[in-house]
Amino acid sequence: MRLGDLVQVLEGMPPPEERGDERVLVGTEFADDAAVVRIGDDPTRATVLTVDIIAPLVDDPETFGEIAACNALSDVYAMGGRPLFALNVVGFPDDKLPLTVLQAILRGAARACARAGVAIVGGHTVRDGELKFGLSVTGEVAVAEILSNRTGHEGQALVLTKALGTGFIAQAIKHGHAEPAEVAAAVASMTTLNGPALAIARGFGVTACTDVTGFGLLGHLRNILRGSQLAARLDMAALPALPGALAHAAAGRVPGGTKANLAFVRPNLIVEGGEDPLRTLLAADAQTSGGLLLTVPEARAAGLVAALRESGGQGWTIGRLLAPSPATPAGTVVLEFAAEA
Repeated sequence: MRLGDLVQVLEGMPPPEERGDERVLVGTEFADDAAVVRIGDDPTRATVLTVDIIAPLVDDPETFGEIAACNALSDVYAMGGRPLFALNVVGFPDDKLPLTVLQAILRGAARACARAGVAIVGGHTVRDGELKFGLSVTGEVAVAEILSNRTGHEGQALVLTKALGTGFIAQAIKHGHAEPAEVAAAVASMTTLNGPALAIARGFGVTACTDVTGFGLLGHLRNILRGSQLAARLDMAALPALPGALAHAAAGRVPGGTKANLAFVRPNLIVEGGEDPLRTLLAADAQTSGGLLLTVPEARAAGLVAALRESGGQGWTIGRLLAPSPATPAGTVVLEFAAEA
């Protein structure tokens, strides 16, 4: 569901911790990527729980399965955790597609999970008019190492680990306008696990993290700002875009979810300089298996970006967290564009 609709649905529902369940360490109140709960007697360890299901956005079923698995596993990494076990969740139109398609999807998911060291131990299938696939993932995390939307700090830098624009590319694929090189770059990004980036970020003092998926960069940043009671400034020229993404946006290949994301966060945006509408859309683009958005001490951001790139990954410093003020109350994002000539 779109972020605005989800906020409306969940409004007024008390989180588990308000119902007196002290086992819940991270629940729903700040839209974290996964739940973190205590199971067992060890007070230093916690269990991470998440489920994520998507519709196809590429033509090859095995690639779709791999993307969907990476997308679901990412929620555990976003909490600072390590995924351990997964269950397949399938909605399949067996009156429209042969079962070999589902077999290929499951193969792709198994391949991604094998790379992550995750065992797929079962699942559930439902006959459905539209194809959907994802995973329910269980992981673990040390309580002292939980990363959530509540633990950002004033003055920290914002580091992003994957380029944006998968929503635009998916629209181009759907309508037959995507170039093979553009598809290949997007697939390579979406099938890259976020675990290695998290491991590197640990060495640079990361305190908060979210993965950039369906709510877009601005929607997921909003969740950190609400949870941490901060504002933020984004250097819009620094936002990385996948090859072809901005051109497809300019041609109108913009998902409905991206438009809804921007409409929802627009009241909390302040534009400085001459706004580039395409870059604003890029910041709101609904991503699939996007990168991690990390908060780190500003003095260590350049080192983190260098380490990510030296490892074969990607990284960009795209902004910083601000103390709230009357001009920029908590939850506000300042979009900094180059001044108009």
